[in-house]
Amino acid sequence: MPQTVLITGCSSGFGKLIAQTFAAQGWNVAATMRRPEAETDLVNGESMLVTRLDVTEPGSIDTALRITLDRFGGLSAVVNNAGYGGHFVFEQAPDEVVRAMFETNVFGTMNVCRAALPLLRAGGAGSIVNVTSMAGMMALPLGAAYSATKYALEGFTEGLAIDYRPFGITVRSVLPGAYPTAFTANTDNHLELGDAELVEFATKVRATMDARFGGRTEPQDPQEVADLVYACATEDERPTHNPSGADAHMLVGLMASTERDEFIDRIREMFEIG
Repeated sequence: MPQTVLITGCSSGFGKLIAQTFAAQGWNVAATMRRPEAETDLVNGESMLVTRLDVTEPGSIDTALRITLDRFGGLSAVVNNAGYGGHFVFEQAPDEVVRAMFETNVFGTMNVCRAALPLLRAGGAGSIVNVTSMAGMMALPLGAAYSATKYALEGFTEGLAIDYRPFGITVRSVLPGAYPTAFTANTDNHLELGDAELVEFATKVRATMDARFGGRTEPQDPQEVADLVYACATEDERPTHNPSGADAHMLVGLMASTERDEFIDRIREMFEIG
């Protein structure tokens, strides 16, 4: 009998690729998103269920899980992929923007886990994969709030991994580096807000970031992330935290070879921040 995975944030980017990857491996897939009526690439079929789920609405999570169980009869894995980011100096972000980022990235993931874990325990086994970011291992310029959400997710993942292994449930994170997906275009930027000093600084830093990393001649393939998520959900010998991408592994190596404050200084130098 095919196994079943529920994936959040499948309308674009990593989420859509993850859904297609599991389906190609013979899994039943519940591909969830806030607006399924707009989806054209993923279509309902014998092994693919496209349905609504908003991670900030516990009722919609319960409904999506119920529909998934009715269609496929069980649940083997959950991939928490829904999230969004933003670039701004912290003072530039309205309070509601920061809170919304936490509601989706952190509490939304917790909401899905809270609803799904009893089902996985009832089955005696299962896996959860949280798609986070390298921002959960290191902070980048203009990313204090976003990094805070991803650091929280990494800690949450690690805590679940400890608590739920006795129940036969593995919990891991995948930390993508920089990939060309719709997520990048959908970041919530507020570089124009605040006083003149903040705007000038934020604009200059953003320009440096774009100059250094926006013109990759060989962009990293987002399918790498989807394949790693699948491996984390299905293979026993995987670490709890799994960076993805050449840039991610380079940064992990740099962090391991220097003291933390020295690493932070290297980041400042990289982005020409005094």
